[in-house]
Amino acid sequence: MPGAEAGAQFGTGLVYLIILCLLVPFGLHRLRLLWLRFATGDPPAPRGWKGPLPPVTIQLPIYNEANVAERLIAAACSQDYPPELLEVQVLDDSDDTTVEIAARATAVWRERGIAARHVRRGTREGFKAGALAHGARLASGEFLLVLDADFVPPPGLIRSLLESFDAPNVGAVQAAWGHLNAGESWLTRAQALFLDAHFAIEHAARHRNGLFFNFNGSAGMWRRVCIEASGGWKSDTLTEDVDLSYRAQLGGWRLVYRDDVRVPAELPRKLEDVELQQERWAQGGIQSALKLLPRVWRSPLRPAVKWEASAHLLGHAVHPLTLILGICLCALGYLGLAHEGIPAWVHSAALGFATLPFLLFYGAAARVRRYRAGSIPRRLFEALILGLALGIPLTGAVLRGALRVRTPFRRTPKRGGVSIRAYRARVNGIASGVRAVLGLSLIGSMASLVASGLVAAVPFTGLFAAGYLAATREVARRGLSH
Repeated sequence: MPGAEAGAQFGTGLVYLIILCLLVPFGLHRLRLLWLRFATGDPPAPRGWKGPLPPVTIQLPIYNEANVAERLIAAACSQDYPPELLEVQVLDDSDDTTVEIAARATAVWRERGIAARHVRRGTREGFKAGALAHGARLASGEFLLVLDADFVPPPGLIRSLLESFDAPNVGAVQAAWGHLNAGESWLTRAQALFLDAHFAIEHAARHRNGLFFNFNGSAGMWRRVCIEASGGWKSDTLTEDVDLSYRAQLGGWRLVYRDDVRVPAELPRKLEDVELQQERWAQGGIQSALKLLPRVWRSPLRPAVKWEASAHLLGHAVHPLTLILGICLCALGYLGLAHEGIPAWVHSAALGFATLPFLLFYGAAARVRRYRAGSIPRRLFEALILGLALGIPLTGAVLRGALRVRTPFRRTPKRGGVSIRAYRARVNGIASGVRAVLGLSLIGSMASLVASGLVAAVPFTGLFAAGYLAATREVARRGLSH
């Protein structure tokens, strides 16, 4: 065997094995969260709000949300709460027809006796964080409920969340997210499962065990003095919600998660919209880790809290590792390394360990959320291939966060129930191209493996190929439809 080929085989095999070892902690962490979720009993029921009802301000940060602004304002203004104690702030940074729609809607609700205010800053400085900070300075409420444009809160949301502010050190209460369009496509089904696992397993496990968790940017209510005492909203990361949550908890405030309170929201319908949202979360998560973890580790918190905070904030580091693993799998078939240097059991073990924690984690979430049993296998597969497909654009987001690259806050497009032509995300051409090349190359690698009789490596390779090609097909289908 020529020296160059031998060197390539050795290098690829070494990287493959190193990446597999680095991925082990991520799988173990999922299993630990799963154990914490079910090993701990249900949290005590909230004791309820005592005394006179407090004034509450609902904050609706919007930017070019012509399709959903009116629906959002109507739902916020229809809360089952005394009108004299309710204020609704439409924090409108738009520069399109949303401005007129929002102004008209707030005027209608003012005539009905609701203190609805159309707040215009004249700038997008600080993006969502800047809008929330500006609104907080103008707000009359003792409590601030934040709702993004794609949410439709139930009428009793304020009263439900207020029940959990039963101790003065409770700084915020987060509700679970529901879904308005979960059954629309494989993309929305997969996202719904991701979010259900995030809330029903991750949030529940952390909350039940006194670990840090985060406000999710929407469908949560803050005690105003907590925001002020924690330094207010900051725009130096793309996840201002995670940032404020951690600063509040480091300051001694307690966050409460209410899994029994659900607020439905619209899931992104297009792959490019999903990517945009997930890239923001991934980049902001790494930014928050760099900003907050030094403070976490210098604090007198329990070691369990520190370790879980680290695993939480650094969780997006799995994406570059997964992408490198996919590239290695592509190379293995062409180099014949599976035959020369890696035993078959390693590939089988890699497939099992990569998928088993995923299947257990998300399968448990499906059961908690009472999915129809017959639909669970398909939904797990859809979520698995979407997770692999997102690994390519999210690798770029993680690198931008790690390198402290500053990018603007790009919000997720929403369609709502109308067809106004509004803000649209651009297709990530680089990610789409890399996915297509890798997907087709992995198919070729599988053919090479089969021809060589190295079938043990085929399932793992095929899994990555399925993820990349499913996303490639989705982009192509959307492109043809337009």
